[in-house]
Amino acid sequence: MWGENFHENSDRDREMMARLYPDGMHGAIAAGLSELLGDRVEVRTATQDQPEHGLSAEVLDNTDVLTWWGHATHGSVDDAVVDRVYSRVLGGMGLLPLHSAHFSKIFIKLMGTSCSLAWRNSADTELVWTVAPGHPITEGVPSPIVIDEQEMYGEYFDIPQPDEQIFLSTFTGGEVFRSGCTWRRGKGRIFYFSPGDQDYPVYHHPDIKRVLANAVQWAAPQRSIDFVAPAVVNEPAPRFRAQLAQDGEVSA
Repeated sequence: MWGENFHENSDRDREMMARLYPDGMHGAIAAGLSELLGDRVEVRTATQDQPEHGLSAEVLDNTDVLTWWGHATHGSVDDAVVDRVYSRVLGGMGLLPLHSAHFSKIFIKLMGTSCSLAWRNSADTELVWTVAPGHPITEGVPSPIVIDEQEMYGEYFDIPQPDEQIFLSTFTGGEVFRSGCTWRRGKGRIFYFSPGDQDYPVYHHPDIKRVLANAVQWAAPQRSIDFVAPAVVNEPAPRFRAQLAQDGEVSA
């Protein structure tokens, strides 16, 4: 679980964050995964203020699924670390960008679009509707999930057509938003999930914790041996060469 860890330490937000997320948002998300998945997972956290943002090659080589929350300091994320994560996703690591991580460098790089959207922070009620019943990410999740207070995200959301749309959210102003979408990039699975602003205790919500736990299991690679990023291959000369004879016959 990677967290930007900015709001937790900023002068403006420190007191509020200590009340809502005493262990940080990354700590709350990690605790929810451990609570629901138990011994099936080893959950670790990393934050942007650590060396290499806590995402060294060694750390990523031992990560099956990377969950990413960022908001205020996207531009300060080192491009070399972004490239490292990108290569790892193409090689098979799962990625879960959350909420305002739609503007993270890694998500934009993987999507190839601006990933812009409409928003309004006025403590709206969000209803998260399941639109892909039977999908593993929706297992045990009610429809709708009711979030009493949340930042509004609305369309148009500038993303490529999802491989699967899992959730659709509605808000008190009549807005709709594609709040849960999946893509495959290379060998990696990506699930974007929007609920979870720093101003509200959304990551303590039992149904949100269930979605994230399901998504981690869905995004995990099937075989660790498949962690190889695509690359240019210099092929040897072909074993058989065929050429047309003048009479139209093929000789090999």
